[in-house]
Amino acid sequence: MYDAHMSEKTSYHHGDLRRSLLDTAATLLREEGEAGLSMRQLAARVGVSRTAPYHHFKDKQELLCAIAEEGFKRYIEVLTLDSANLSEARLRAFVRGYLDYALDNVEYYDLMFGSRLWKSEGITATLKQEAHSSFRLYLDQVRKWQADGAVSADLDPLRYAQVSWSTLHGMSRLLIDGVYLDREAMGPACDQAAAMFWHELNPTP
Repeated sequence: MYDAHMSEKTSYHHGDLRRSLLDTAATLLREEGEAGLSMRQLAARVGVSRTAPYHHFKDKQELLCAIAEEGFKRYIEVLTLDSANLSEARLRAFVRGYLDYALDNVEYYDLMFGSRLWKSEGITATLKQEAHSSFRLYLDQVRKWQADGAVSADLDPLRYAQVSWSTLHGMSRLLIDGVYLDREAMGPACDQAAAMFWHELNPTP
């Protein structure tokens, strides 16, 4: 007799199934939105029993938090900018890279920064940790620029990190939410943002 649970055990290692569930759930979010994602549909798409997802996520809320965590883990790579390569041209690439990440990974970005999770009662401690760690990484990076002498000694790293991050997020949301429809038309705005960031890092007398 066919045993779905035995099939799952032989087809997936524990970590492999969790990864498959996360990746497939993100795909479903991109294709159908949050309303189209259910634990049952996820199981069917992955090809496991209806109960299999619950071995890794207690409910849909925990699954969504895990997807957002994955988004932050990928996002950290976008935030990395070595002081040795710091220049206005590099900042332009950084700004465009940020927007590219947001627009190419909307299924993650919406969860990472959306009120759906952050205003809910069931947000997980691990998601909070990933989110806060990403900002700390960005702030520590700005502090390192200053310590390495790559930017003005008078710069307030915390305020710079807060304002620059908020600017990039705002530009991303204008595109994601359809306020601005032409992605390429945001190029000049990206360059202007980079110029402003560079001036703040290295103010002219």
